[in-house]
Amino acid sequence: MSLKKQYLKSKPVCKVTFLMKKDDSFGAGRVDLLGEFNNWNTAEPISMKKLKNGSFKVTIDLPAEKEFQFKYLLDGEKWVNDAGADKYVGSGLGTEENSVVLL
Repeated sequence: MSLKKQYLKSKPVCKVTFLMKKDDSFGAGRVDLLGEFNNWNTAEPISMKKLKNGSFKVTIDLPAEKEFQFKYLLDGEKWVNDAGADKYVGSGLGTEENSVVLL
């Protein structure tokens, strides 16, 4: 798993690419990205594109100089953190944590 950030010079936006490698996807057929940037809305998740090599990838624009909690949802059932996240914070659900991207 990894995060790639590309800051735009023309506006206060960062293009963030979220990548889940095939080995990290537990054989999932679908991977969705959810987080504070979409209000954790499972009814309208950000679907990641499955690549030919079996990895999943999506790029979204996020406001710069902020941080966002997020997680991946595999096949609508299993929540997974990003091993390449900038940090982790408690989710408020027991001992569960969320991944965080710092911009």
